[in-house]
Amino acid sequence: MSTQAGSWREGLARWWAEFSLQTKLLAVATLVVSLLMTGITFFALNGIQQDARMSDTRYARDLGLLLSANVTPLVAEGNDRELAAVADRFWRSSRSLRYIFFADPQGVIYLGIPIGGSSGSSELLLSRRLELPADIQKRPDSPLVRQHLTPDGQVTDVFVPLVSGDRYLGVLALGINPNETLLASSALTREVTVAVFISIWVLVILGAVFNALTVTRPVKELLRGVRQVAGGNFETRIELPVGGELGELLEGFNTMATELQAYKAANIEELKAEQVKQQSLIATMADGAVLLDGEGHTVLANPTARRLFRWEGRSLEGSDLIAELPERLAMELQTPLESLLSLEKEAADVRCSFGEPPRTLRIVLQSVSDASGESLKGIAMTIQDLTREVELNAAQSRFISNVSHELRTPLFNIKSYVETLHDLGDQLSDEEKQEFLGIANAETDRLTRLVNDVLDLSRLESDRQWSFEPVEIGPAIEQTLRTYRLNAEEKGVELAFKADPDLPRVLGNWDLLLQVFDNLVGNALKFTQPGGMLMLRAYPWPDLCQIEPSTAPSGNPACDLTSPLPRLRVELADTGCGISEADQARIFERFYRVENAVHTEAGTGLGLSIVRGILEKHGAQVRMASEPGTGTTFWFDLPLETMDSDELRIQAERRPIGEAALLS
Repeated sequence: MSTQAGSWREGLARWWAEFSLQTKLLAVATLVVSLLMTGITFFALNGIQQDARMSDTRYARDLGLLLSANVTPLVAEGNDRELAAVADRFWRSSRSLRYIFFADPQGVIYLGIPIGGSSGSSELLLSRRLELPADIQKRPDSPLVRQHLTPDGQVTDVFVPLVSGDRYLGVLALGINPNETLLASSALTREVTVAVFISIWVLVILGAVFNALTVTRPVKELLRGVRQVAGGNFETRIELPVGGELGELLEGFNTMATELQAYKAANIEELKAEQVKQQSLIATMADGAVLLDGEGHTVLANPTARRLFRWEGRSLEGSDLIAELPERLAMELQTPLESLLSLEKEAADVRCSFGEPPRTLRIVLQSVSDASGESLKGIAMTIQDLTREVELNAAQSRFISNVSHELRTPLFNIKSYVETLHDLGDQLSDEEKQEFLGIANAETDRLTRLVNDVLDLSRLESDRQWSFEPVEIGPAIEQTLRTYRLNAEEKGVELAFKADPDLPRVLGNWDLLLQVFDNLVGNALKFTQPGGMLMLRAYPWPDLCQIEPSTAPSGNPACDLTSPLPRLRVELADTGCGISEADQARIFERFYRVENAVHTEAGTGLGLSIVRGILEKHGAQVRMASEPGTGTTFWFDLPLETMDSDELRIQAERRPIGEAALLS
């Protein structure tokens, strides 16, 4: 039972809690007004009834005193017949009398109207007895008045003691009906009071209903709308047919919601635009960028990061960064990332190598916190690919080592032979002196070539503007072959040049092209064994067809092979020892020398790098094909003189990313 009562109270408390404060106040005010009006009505009715009773009491007392004054002498004389006649006339003359009793001093009723009969009856005595207070005879002027309820209505009883002189004669008892006029007035007053009370209740209820319909409901709807707007739902509107100030309030709310919705839409568009800008900026960054949330999960990764970590085509949003990284890289980043997630550090810098071929990365982690710095919002990770820088540093170290070695050896030889000539000049024969001077001269030429190669490379990497003009490629190749023909004959290598005598002219720089041919021919001759052959060819590519007017087909003339930008292809093939596939991938790198791994020929490793730089200035790319023990073929396509110089300049500026100059 107590459990049910407790659940009932809890249900009532929940039901009460659902109402707004204004509704609760209105309900309490209605209850207070109702209780107040009920109390006022109760006291009013009680007062009316008290007044009616007091009126009846005064009337009954006055009537009893009047009758007792008239009948006391008759009672004292014992004239019962006259007493009965007077009582009968008095009873008949008053419509308010219910009964008249006369009792002796012992309380025995000896006359009663209408109980005792009529005035003509001989039997007037009754055997009934009245129970009255013992002191009633002592207050003849203060009758005993009381009221009791009968089936016919309320009756006021008046008991008047009959005293003649000092003798107590008995009691006169009257039964008086309530005063009809007073009853009617009291009833009317009571009915009016009840009607007023009911009217007030009806007005209170109607007021509560009206308030609920016109005030409470709009206020509740307004409160609901405010909560939805506070929750971010700016599409909320309140449609209620309410006028007056409440209507203006609801209309103002709808206007505010509309403006907030427009403001939100504008902010969203602005935020989207800013987000697109940031994403575009991140996507176009040369460095890799990864954004993490406060738990280390991936939010965004730009294309560079995807390429570096081999994440192409994978969905990374919401994934754990450590789980997506290569194993070695994950081991390197585990501890720094945990220190940032636990707010132990604000930034971390990690450099590591992974993969095959190995790549060197520098990863910078930077935490992003709120304004207070107590809550971690995310982590920004920047990835820099240092592989090219490391390779260039290694190449520069190799270059410095090679150049130092190349400089030290000829300088040592020159110093040794010159010092010998200086110290022992008189003791040496002329043949020995000539031999020593020849060796010193050869070492000097070797130093000159090394310095020239370094200067050539530095000049190519500078911002110098080169002039290009129509050049006959055939004479340049023939001049190069004449330069190396004597060396080729001494080594037993055949030099050959095969080309159409009507080769088109190319757009280029004569001196630079001579240096290309010189480096390629000298390099090929160096690695070609005696009895071998070195062949140069030059021809248009794609092939150009000549259409004679007499043989031209109807319609638009066309060739089987056409090109919008025809070029002149130059090939250089030798029958040397060839180059391995691993060396082919690095043959055009600066300071890389094949002889370090395979051959024993001396060099600086700058020749082919210079060739590539010169051809890039001409908008061309040098390519090669080689097999160990078979030979090597280099080829490149030079622009014809009819080519647009602006287009040539644009192609020349398209350098591979990361090809920064080491020399200035």
